[in-house]
Amino acid sequence: MQQTTRRTQGPMSTSYPQDPSQVMLGRYRVLETNSEGGFGTVHICWDARLQRRVAIKRMPLYLGDDSSTLTSTVDEALAEARTSSMLSHPNIVRMYDFESDAYYSYLVMEYVDGLNLADLLARVEGGVLTFDECAHLVDSVASALAFAHENGVLHLDLKPANIIIDRSGTVKLGDFGMASLASAAGYGGARGGTVGYMPPEQIEGDYVDERTDIFSLAVVVWEALTGSCPYAASTPEESLKLMLHGPSPTLSRIEPELAGVVEETLLQALDPNPASRMSSVETFAINLVRALGDNMDGRESLQDLLNQTEEADEPSLAQDWGRLNVPLNVQFPLIGTLVTRTLAAATAGWAAFVAIPLLLPNTPNALAFGVGGVAAACLAWPPVGGALGIAAFVASICSFPSRLAFPLALVAGVLGLVWWVAVGRRSHLAGTALLLPSCMASPFAGVGIAGFALRPGAACATGILGWLLWAMYDIGTTQGFEAQTLASAAGSLLSSPTSWVTMASCGLAAMLCSLISRRGKTMAGVIGQCVALGVLGIAVYACTQMENYSIAASLDSLTLGITLCLGATLCVANILTGGYVQNLEGDDRT
Repeated sequence: MQQTTRRTQGPMSTSYPQDPSQVMLGRYRVLETNSEGGFGTVHICWDARLQRRVAIKRMPLYLGDDSSTLTSTVDEALAEARTSSMLSHPNIVRMYDFESDAYYSYLVMEYVDGLNLADLLARVEGGVLTFDECAHLVDSVASALAFAHENGVLHLDLKPANIIIDRSGTVKLGDFGMASLASAAGYGGARGGTVGYMPPEQIEGDYVDERTDIFSLAVVVWEALTGSCPYAASTPEESLKLMLHGPSPTLSRIEPELAGVVEETLLQALDPNPASRMSSVETFAINLVRALGDNMDGRESLQDLLNQTEEADEPSLAQDWGRLNVPLNVQFPLIGTLVTRTLAAATAGWAAFVAIPLLLPNTPNALAFGVGGVAAACLAWPPVGGALGIAAFVASICSFPSRLAFPLALVAGVLGLVWWVAVGRRSHLAGTALLLPSCMASPFAGVGIAGFALRPGAACATGILGWLLWAMYDIGTTQGFEAQTLASAAGSLLSSPTSWVTMASCGLAAMLCSLISRRGKTMAGVIGQCVALGVLGIAVYACTQMENYSIAASLDSLTLGITLCLGATLCVANILTGGYVQNLEGDDRT
């Protein structure tokens, strides 16, 4: 028998993600691109919702010019792939979800901590498994295929890359249903399978059944025993010619100990005529496993082999990459929820705290219940915070009845409603960006958050409207919310060029920050915040050079300090979130 103690070769290179911000299907953070095959790419991802690793196979759907003709075919293949994904067996890679869009299909499956057979064979000396290991391999894969066949599912793309061995020595078969999907999607040259492992009937597009998978499994076993695929070729036609002549050299010539039952079983399974093969994979496995060796010893040997490969790898970087580099809001999604809801509750609660004493003076219970109710509403649904903040401002104006109160309140209400419908209801941080300047008595306080969370146009509008609301609250809290007072002070304020400069700078800074941050990378978000601070700094300097600087008192050192602290905080937030704001709950940006 073959030797049972072997060394693994050097560690394989690991593909680390160049863009750690990439997210698939709205919830899967890409950690590693593991492999790229003829019609699919496998991504190792972190499921932000369920806090676990998954593997996602993404395959493009090439409909080409005949999309109208192929749509029904692809729909049928998608249905078959969904059916295949429901298979549940210890030796079948578990499928969690199946999604598709106009361009790709996505198969979301369990992450198996181990190596596929192709990688394992490439790493062991001689590129072969021992007889015991092959016995365990055959028993496991045949068990998976038998279960699938009983449920009316064929694999049709059985090859070493689709057989995965985990750290405990368990063998799992993956990618059920993807072969027919590949064929329907336009990969005609592959006939849904892989050249070298497909039998003649699959290459020629004839009827396929369980015996098709038996042929492919026999090729895999031959390769695991000898180190080479007997029918490897550059085209299906060349591979077909090799099959018609039979494998050469013979198995017994390569390894004399395999003469007899092993060779005879494999040759029957590799017969070009499906009718000459055994009819069930169980028959194939029973004959082969008995002749090869001990199944359980093979599992223990594979477990030891996988542990050797783990020791040979670079010090656990691939395993720890996700834990060390996945942003905190993806590892712990409740952080984003807690932050956005708390900010919305705090800012809207402050607006209610200002308005309720004006409407219901000397009623402390009303103040407590009112502020508490507003905070609770924002905790339940943060976008309502912007609407409640605007409503509080309108209510503050109405608390002083006068001839101008209703028109001013109407204008403020309509302007706020338009903003909320277009921007506020779409983002959990929009209300915070709008109300924070008023809460902190700093016209620039909401700029960074607007650029952090909103699209450029929405960020610009929110920056400008936040400045206006700050100006009105600044006047109201110091001089009163009487409409005549507000209108007179607002007119005087807006007559100053410096007011227009600072207001425009808020909109411009928020828009530029959003434009830069939308690249989705950590440094892009940090640069966006720095650019926003630079624009605001230039605006302040320009205002100091103007005569009659009427809002100098509002832009004192405390205000500038608050702006810088908020900018630094948002730079840290960009780093912690990986610069991809869409992962914060409910954000608008894509």
